[in-house]
Amino acid sequence: MKKALSLLLVCAMTFSLAACGSKESGTTTPAEDNSQTEADAQPEGDAQPEGETEAPAASDGAVFKIGGIGPTTGGAAVYGIAVQRGAQIAVDEINAAGGINGVQIEFNFQDDEHDPEKSVNAYNTLKDWGMQVLVGTVTSNPCIAVVEKTHEDNMFQLTPSGTAVKCVQYDNAFRMCFSDPNQGLESAKYIGENGLATKVAVIYDNSDPYSQGIYDAFRAEAANQNIEIVAETSFNSDNKTDFSTAVQSAKSAGAELLYMPFYYTEASLVLAECSKQSYKPVFFGVDGMDGILSVENFDVTLAEDLMYMAPFVANSDDEQVKSFVTKYQESFNEIPNQFAADAYDCVYVVKAAMEEAGVTADMDASAICDAMVGAMTAISYDGITGKQISWEANGEPNKAPLVVQIKNGETIGL
Repeated sequence: MKKALSLLLVCAMTFSLAACGSKESGTTTPAEDNSQTEADAQPEGDAQPEGETEAPAASDGAVFKIGGIGPTTGGAAVYGIAVQRGAQIAVDEINAAGGINGVQIEFNFQDDEHDPEKSVNAYNTLKDWGMQVLVGTVTSNPCIAVVEKTHEDNMFQLTPSGTAVKCVQYDNAFRMCFSDPNQGLESAKYIGENGLATKVAVIYDNSDPYSQGIYDAFRAEAANQNIEIVAETSFNSDNKTDFSTAVQSAKSAGAELLYMPFYYTEASLVLAECSKQSYKPVFFGVDGMDGILSVENFDVTLAEDLMYMAPFVANSDDEQVKSFVTKYQESFNEIPNQFAADAYDCVYVVKAAMEEAGVTADMDASAICDAMVGAMTAISYDGITGKQISWEANGEPNKAPLVVQIKNGETIGL
């Protein structure tokens, strides 16, 4: 049950993560292979923070260790790199402000290449390193695999962007982002309530719980919104490069809107195929679209007017958002996406929960997890991805949905 306690956080707040036996110097540790990001997923700017950032050590030499896991190489690298960068900015802010009670943070982010098995290997690497709390993983399938391990170990886990229901199926796991059902439900409501279309075609990935879960919720709500699904085409992980048949099906059915609940890599191919077939419906997607403007060799004009669900708009007038965007641009020479913002908020939410729980450095990781689980349903957080965000005991956040649109090569809020 949620409690009424509200805890307002601002960017300059201090942060704490605690567990016993951690006595190493307070430095940040980038993933070992982050500079090897594949060209097809690499955003502009420096690949990662270069080297280690020295943080002042606490008076007793103790540090708190946060682990992170996500793809920094491969086709989903835009997501993982953004999460690492956003979390690192928060860690640096907190360390510069003195940590919490004089204790510094050490941050270690590991690449999983958007692969469940490699994600579990990354988790084991972080455990060997001494991780006390996990901010991750970034994508849903790896997160589902890793949450089994964090549950076994009673390790507190807060995923910035794992949207599948099973990502938070255990008491130790929470999420910062919208869930898949929430995205599907809100997508259908937005399309219906704003009269965007009555005839809709859907293309989805039936091999991915993320895509399947969103579409299931969308389909269930569509009938309530006077939306007729006139064409439905699926693909899978072994067949996701040729969308000619799917696009032709949507066009032939007279669909006024094409709903795409999947990631930006496949979305760029769908948009290119629509252009090839001179098919110009309204395009509507989900948070996996964030990153489409960074796809190498993609004609970004094809994404003009694309709408999708997101929790963050970089050009917001909110002072917290402005501060974060400025720091991100100065560090990486690009505008942050929602994944960077979610990760930034994650670090501060962990801090808030630990403060609420009264976590101390002499507690072991399991005790820390138990204390933070209780605190998560008591706090209310004001951040850059939402205001007055609270959490249910099932790990789900209460936050307002947001729809964004690409205009003139930029993302704006609607």
